[in-house]
Amino acid sequence: MFDEGEFEVVVNDEGQYSIWPVGRPVPAGWTAIGHSGPKAGCLAHIDAVWTDMRPRSLREDA
Repeated sequence: MFDEGEFEVVVNDEGQYSIWPVGRPVPAGWTAIGHSGPKAGCLAHIDAVWTDMRPRSLREDA
């Protein structure tokens, strides 16, 4: 199941975060940021660092 196992936090060029299963190739356009672990821990990390959910291009235009 997708909830089990190890995940890594990934970010795209727009500064949007997601998680991806460890050991699977990260999709094009996304970069692993070096934080990995259980799903809940990765999501908690994203909650702590991703405080503005707007894409980077919208934040810079504001």
